[in-house]
Amino acid sequence: MAEGGTPVFGKTRFLEGLIEELLDKIVEGSLYLELGVKAYLASEGRSPVCQEKLDQILQVKEQCAELRRRIATLLYSEMLIPDARGDVFRLLGDLFELLDDMGNDFQNLMIEQPTGAPTGYRADFEELNAAALGSVRAVLNASRTFFRDPAAVRDHINEVRLYEAESDRIALRIKTRAFATDHDYESKCRLRNAADMLDGLADKAERLGDELAIFAIKRAL
Repeated sequence: MAEGGTPVFGKTRFLEGLIEELLDKIVEGSLYLELGVKAYLASEGRSPVCQEKLDQILQVKEQCAELRRRIATLLYSEMLIPDARGDVFRLLGDLFELLDDMGNDFQNLMIEQPTGAPTGYRADFEELNAAALGSVRAVLNASRTFFRDPAAVRDHINEVRLYEAESDRIALRIKTRAFATDHDYESKCRLRNAADMLDGLADKAERLGDELAIFAIKRAL
């Protein structure tokens, strides 16, 4: 066995290429979300740029759904990587769900808080956006590494956890500040929900990272 664990695919390069393309698309979706949230904060709410970025996320989601179907067909019809097939299929499903959550959460943010975050909170939300998406990108890097060198996954998992902890800290700060003000209760709840939306992406990335860590251990044995 090669040092660091055997790469999952060996010579099945076409399948590997499809999964690389899927991961690239999810990274693209995370970039659209980052730009969409930045536009949302800068424009004090929903704007044409926000809608454009949401539409791009939804388009990426459709492309990923098709790629996922093609990968599943190859995995099962060609009987490829039978020892890791279940883990790979589950991982790809979780990654697709993460992308789906990005689009749904951003859409809900624009619906529930159409005027954007109050002026005094914009810098906090920009910081939260960076931390949450840092966690998402770290888990995508971990996923890519899983297919190349399973033993190296844990380095990226640590990065996921660091970003997630930072995201939790910033979200708590926003919610604590909001509920300590004299804003009406509905405004406080909208701020809380907006913070929870972004922080929730980091939480999902961390859960996916924990799952990846287990898959990587199995592959490295």
